[in-house]
Amino acid sequence: MALHLVKLCVGIESAEQLQSYIEHRQIMALAAGLSDEQVHTTRMVPTRIDELLDGGSLYWVIKGAIQVRQKLIDVRVYQDENGRKQCDLVLEPHLVHTQLRPRRPFQGWRYLKPEDAPDDLQIAGPVTDIPEAMRKELQELCLI
Repeated sequence: MALHLVKLCVGIESAEQLQSYIEHRQIMALAAGLSDEQVHTTRMVPTRIDELLDGGSLYWVIKGAIQVRQKLIDVRVYQDENGRKQCDLVLEPHLVHTQLRPRRPFQGWRYLKPEDAPDDLQIAGPVTDIPEAMRKELQELCLI
């Protein structure tokens, strides 16, 4: 059964800003002749990697609520220059919008059980066509 991670998306104001940041990093990497692979580095190494790679995702907390997720492709463990373990979370570059789920601040990442993960948004048409404030309001009214 898949296991997920949840992490704060510090410095990002909206899911649209996060998607724009991802796309910008991909463009810059390709322009520099590097891989456009979407990687997030973390100092803590998960011990349940097999479960994470069995269909798990990284859920992003933006402005106090889980709003989007990215599917985990790989977890690469390595040692930094000081000999401390770290890992790269390799992610799909596109975001999947989820039902809003309030989440208090925390440090690092946390495991997220499948039964605790918010459902993906199921609406007709791309979610990105709806302004962020309107999407939140429609969701609070249970219209999407």
